[in-house]
Amino acid sequence: MVSLEQVKLLEAKVVKTIEYVKKISGENTLLREKLNSYQQRTDELEALLKLFEEDQSRIEDGILSALDRLNQFEDTLDNTLPEAADTIESNQVQQETIEIQQQDQTEEEGDKSQGQDNELDIF
Repeated sequence: MVSLEQVKLLEAKVVKTIEYVKKISGENTLLREKLNSYQQRTDELEALLKLFEEDQSRIEDGILSALDRLNQFEDTLDNTLPEAADTIESNQVQQETIEIQQQDQTEEEGDKSQGQDNELDIF
């Protein structure tokens, strides 16, 4: 037959098991709450990461667009600089030609006036 001591021992083990199950259930609940908190934080971070990637993509597109425009500007300058240099060189040649012509005219006038002075001196 089952003795009173065996029943008390069984009852003590059942109480101990119930307390252990309550303790484990409490820890389980606490761990689930932490898991939910971590999951929410992970979701927030993933959303921030997605926004960051989108912003990064827009920044890269903007930089590439600016570089493309800069290349177009440089190409335009490269095409117009030789023309501008030719124009400047042509203007310099024209200016030098005008200066030489003016010098020639001044020399001719000087020669004429000296020739007239010489003629006057002779007479």
